[in-house]
Amino acid sequence: TSIKKSTFHMKPQTLRIEKDIYERSRRSMVEEQLVARGIKSKAVLDAMRMIPRHLFVDPAMRARAYGDNALPIGEKQTISQPYMVALMTEALALTGDEKVLEIGTGSGYQSAVLALLADRVFSIECISSVAAGAKRTLDSLHCSNVVVRLGDGTLGLAEEAPFDAIIVTAGAPDIPPALMEQLKVGGRLVIPVGSKENQELIKITKGEGRITKETLTGCVFVKLMGKYGWQEGNPC
Repeated sequence: TSIKKSTFHMKPQTLRIEKDIYERSRRSMVEEQLVARGIKSKAVLDAMRMIPRHLFVDPAMRARAYGDNALPIGEKQTISQPYMVALMTEALALTGDEKVLEIGTGSGYQSAVLALLADRVFSIECISSVAAGAKRTLDSLHCSNVVVRLGDGTLGLAEEAPFDAIIVTAGAPDIPPALMEQLKVGGRLVIPVGSKENQELIKITKGEGRITKETLTGCVFVKLMGKYGWQEGNPC
């Protein structure tokens, strides 16, 4: 079965989503974990009903793919809790025409959700094996509007800037200056900021000569590595 972005009243982008035994689990995940906690965006909820989250985890963990928690994907990385994916995506307030930068491709699940909600997605991952695995899964779903790059995400992607929205899926000690520079006026940046053990999820809206910050929730993410991230064990 082919799912088109026109389902979301957005520009056509065909993904290949096969019917599977996890459809009921996806519906339950959306109703019990997302709607029940206040996620309201129909586009975000619809995307997460459709994207096969179980394909983004190790086959041995597929029975746990729709649970209310993050899961390990190897290399000390995780696939984020479904609610956190939904909350961060909703905060970007995408309408379908945006160019989005994602820092931390990880499993590729967040990228796939963004693929249904934005025009183009550029995702940066600093661990080569993780990037390769995500790209294989995204390609299998025909996410042709997602480009995965290997590199230091804290530097952004200057050659493709500016971006309408930027999402960071790892905890940062502070906001990388390159990401603020590469965000369009009127753009939104969602990023976890804090210590290695605990962060606050912050939404930043960039205005003319000013920025607005909003704290969305407390959170715990894996460490953001790179020049403007954490340096211990930095593979970037």
